[in-house]
Amino acid sequence: MVYELSHAERMRYKRLQDAAYQDGEDAVTNLQAALALAGMTLPSLCNDGPVASHGFVRLGGCNAAFANRLAEVIAAGADALQYQR
Repeated sequence: MVYELSHAERMRYKRLQDAAYQDGEDAVTNLQAALALAGMTLPSLCNDGPVASHGFVRLGGCNAAFANRLAEVIAAGADALQYQR
């Protein structure tokens, strides 16, 4: 026997999915802005939609030089945060 969601359950699920999608959009915007501060862009960075009611960001592929530069920027940021504490 198949269980069908009630109208209230469907609406709650839709709200969760919509919120998750928006979380993904916000995360993409934040990451694009942070990368821009470092003079970097990930052209394939995008919101991949909600997955299990969670935002899901697709970072995409990049070459080794870009990945190494991104690692340097992240490490420098982590060091800076550590000194602020």
